[in-house]
Amino acid sequence: MIDLVEATKKYDAGPPALAGVTLSVAAGECLAVLGHSGSGKSTLLNLIAGLDRPSSGTVTVDGTRVDRLGEAGSARFRRASIGMVFQFFNLLDDLTVLDNVLVPAQLAGMAKAEARRRSAELLGALGIDRHAKAYPQRLSGGERQRVAVARALMNRPALLLADEPTGALDSHSAADVRQLLLDLNAEGQTILLVTHDVELAASTAHRTIELVDGAVVRDIDNGTGAQARRTATAGGPGWDDEIGAARGSAPVRSAFQATGPTGAAGTAGAPSTPGTPGALR
Repeated sequence: MIDLVEATKKYDAGPPALAGVTLSVAAGECLAVLGHSGSGKSTLLNLIAGLDRPSSGTVTVDGTRVDRLGEAGSARFRRASIGMVFQFFNLLDDLTVLDNVLVPAQLAGMAKAEARRRSAELLGALGIDRHAKAYPQRLSGGERQRVAVARALMNRPALLLADEPTGALDSHSAADVRQLLLDLNAEGQTILLVTHDVELAASTAHRTIELVDGAVVRDIDNGTGAQARRTATAGGPGWDDEIGAARGSAPVRSAFQATGPTGAAGTAGAPSTPGTPGALR
């Protein structure tokens, strides 16, 4: 699904933002990318999404040499193959939830009837159909992130890119979004998750890589997300311990511990009511 070969990105005379990264991600895999600010996470994401080109090396996504695409070709590639979820949702506040979800379909020229059917399917599957006519500012953070996920899945992308998807959420909403990512991946969605949260990476991804100064310094097989979550919850060695050991420091812990599915994001006492999981694909 994703193949980078010696991908390097330089912006000026200083050290490269990305330094000779070779990386492969299989279809159906969930890969987490860890790293501090300035480590190269955003640059890697931009190269894979076709938002930037490498200075050298190659980037292939879903069979397309993304590094060879021009601006118009990159835009078409993203509409057809990429869904993106952002830390701060990037929803249009003057559009309703339904209209936000419909935007990718309109840009792709999807037939109106099919777009309406697909949006209703997604909103129901994600448990936010009751908010279809509401505006984003009236929703909790977790609910807005679910709207963003529905929008990202509208055109059935081959790859879902999630950039710090829980970074702006409280612990309960973050756990809800984590479970959503697990469910999506279980249904076969390929996911690349960029995060600084080692707990999210260990509990969600099959593999986790760590970037330092633009280079991959760790590539760990987590097993399934559920297996990693059980290990982390039981206090066994996880990715946080691996990173801590590599740096000669104590294990890094995120702000919340991995748990099972929670109720509706950000809504105390209101259980989430997602529809048929298979509808997400």
